[in-house]
Amino acid sequence: MNLSIIGAAVLVAFVVPAVQAQGAGNYPSKALRMVVPFPPGGGNDILARTLGQRLSEVTGQQVVVDNRGGAGGALGATIAATANPDGYTLFLGSVGNLAQTPALKADLPYNPVRDFAPAALIAISSFMLAANPSVPAKTVQELITLAKASPGKLTYASAGAGSSLHMAGELFKFATGTDLLHVPYKGSGPAMTDLISGRVQLVFSTMPPVLPQVKQGKLRAIAVTTLKRAAAAPDVPTIAESGVKGFNVSNWQGVLAPAKTPAALVKKLNADILASLKLPGMTEALAVQGLEPAGGTPEEFGALIKTEIAKYTQVVKAAKITVD
Repeated sequence: MNLSIIGAAVLVAFVVPAVQAQGAGNYPSKALRMVVPFPPGGGNDILARTLGQRLSEVTGQQVVVDNRGGAGGALGATIAATANPDGYTLFLGSVGNLAQTPALKADLPYNPVRDFAPAALIAISSFMLAANPSVPAKTVQELITLAKASPGKLTYASAGAGSSLHMAGELFKFATGTDLLHVPYKGSGPAMTDLISGRVQLVFSTMPPVLPQVKQGKLRAIAVTTLKRAAAAPDVPTIAESGVKGFNVSNWQGVLAPAKTPAALVKKLNADILASLKLPGMTEALAVQGLEPAGGTPEEFGALIKTEIAKYTQVVKAAKITVD
């Protein structure tokens, strides 16, 4: 064999891995863009800016939040999924656009499993099951007994058909064998107003809107939906510990990249995000939004997405949930 060919092959064997390692080591070397599929000012936007500030501290590069609202989050997701997979376009995904909307709509322009490379789960939070004080039930078991005694009489409000609040209510119904009447509203604000006035009786809500009302005595907290108690309401039991074994419904957000982003960059991004979550003040900043820091590997985040899609696909079919 020609010695020059052998020498060239040996050189390539050493140089290629070195170049690849150098590429990952220098990443990121310019500003990162984080696509948020909702307008400025909402919870996802605030979370993106909270994380972006810390991620900038860790990487030494600016993180630019790019709000691309529209089509219930599908527009922003599609923009991120079809971006150049060079590690510089990120997507702030959530249980809504990564699991619930795909379960509701088969014709989405993106596929959350095929089109994204999960990087890191960043935050998780409970929904709170709360009641108007006129409801006599004070515990989950008392509520189940009350609901079974009068099927279809107890009402629960949501932010709209197919919303996370609606999904949580339907999962509770299936897990407990109860018949609650769903009352959809155009947003959490009107739903909370009617709950406080007593026009509806129950709600499965994210923490920020409901917790102040509970503290003021305008609503009664019955339980939270995650497996462990919420840091924002440590005295409120979980539905699972209240006798509905295994019940676990959470609101979560994470960072993803386009599907063909090199694995080395995704791994580096994961490490940088986890370091960002551990910076001083980050836990407190998330707590203001009712969130708790998450973490974990890209593989664990990917497995969560698949599990959640399957769960919500099942509930959508069973409850025959449809959206316009």
